[in-house]
Amino acid sequence: MLNFLQEFSISCFLDNNEYEFDKSYECLAGAGVLYAATAHPLNGLSKITELQKSYKDWIFGHLSYDAKNEIEELHSAHPDGIQFPEYFFFVPEIVFIINDRQLQIGTCNVHNADNIYKEIISATAKRNEDHITTELKSRFTKTEYIDTVKILRDHILRGDCYEINFCQEFYTDIAEIDPLFVYKQLSKFSPSPFSAFYKHNDKYLACSSPERFLKKAGNTIISQPIKGTAKRNTNDVKVDEQQQKDLLNDAKERSENIMIVDLVRNDLSRICTEGSVFVKDFLRVHSFPHVHQMISTISGNLKNDILIEDIFQATFPMGSMTGAPKKRVMELIEMYERTKRGLFSGTVGYINPEGDFDFNVVIRSILYNSSDKYVSIQAGSAITFKSDPEKEYEECLVKIEALRKVLE
Repeated sequence: MLNFLQEFSISCFLDNNEYEFDKSYECLAGAGVLYAATAHPLNGLSKITELQKSYKDWIFGHLSYDAKNEIEELHSAHPDGIQFPEYFFFVPEIVFIINDRQLQIGTCNVHNADNIYKEIISATAKRNEDHITTELKSRFTKTEYIDTVKILRDHILRGDCYEINFCQEFYTDIAEIDPLFVYKQLSKFSPSPFSAFYKHNDKYLACSSPERFLKKAGNTIISQPIKGTAKRNTNDVKVDEQQQKDLLNDAKERSENIMIVDLVRNDLSRICTEGSVFVKDFLRVHSFPHVHQMISTISGNLKNDILIEDIFQATFPMGSMTGAPKKRVMELIEMYERTKRGLFSGTVGYINPEGDFDFNVVIRSILYNSSDKYVSIQAGSAITFKSDPEKEYEECLVKIEALRKVLE
């Protein structure tokens, strides 16, 4: 099916890789565009609501991190080598729903499901054999990164913020890669519950995210922020188990998670009924192929007549990728980072015809602009006053380990 999807200029493939995580679907995909809501500088979020109300159909799409500029009246002046639009949501021509027993194909009048199935069965990979990548460059030297973390700790000491997610980019602008092959390799090396392969004309996302941003089912909404990371030791079970316990008991990692839980509770309380927001799974360590992650689950019951634009307005960007307080740390992020985040630390997902949805956090991702031959990987860590700058730098390297392996 992935081979079939690459024939479309716009497509979105979402796969939970059989993780549980309150799953709704094993795998979803949308291909082709019937109707779309794209970037608008003033009222992009309302366009998503209009698309949903007008068609009451399946919708796929994304918000880039820089949608914050509408929500909080901020700006971004850093370079952006990938150039995904700030918003793009579309009603697809074809929808695919897959579980372990069947493939369902939903089509508009232009397509025939039986013919599509035959095309999928016969679709073959069009791999680019001239797969050219070079060593990734960094926007920061190790020394520059460490010095910046020290400056951010001074901001925390002065009371400017409590926690800030500080990111750096690794990139090359002379790459020729097969994005679909890269995604397949990434799924093999690092299967994750919120993975995505997303194509927007000449721009691609190969994502192996372990983090959910928001899920809505009926009037219930949940968020599952990740804060707290430890590298796995898959060669020694006892050592790996000890690293898991050490993460759970690490005061600095716990404080990171607790601060973001408080931020998410506050965000959700703006759109949920009074008293309904609660933490239902607190500081739980989950294991993924390369890392252990500390995840909390916050749930609430939505108020009546809440629109999807209201939900994004109240919660985006996600606290795990900003810090607290949110607006001030986004100003500091703009001050000290050296690249536009773009789709990185944004979100990709779907809305179903009943209005339920599920959106990820775009991390652990390879982004590619095929026209400019630009590949980008970004990674960050949560800086608190207790942060050890050297360890924060090493955490970034741990997070991109599988991504570099796939590319290099």
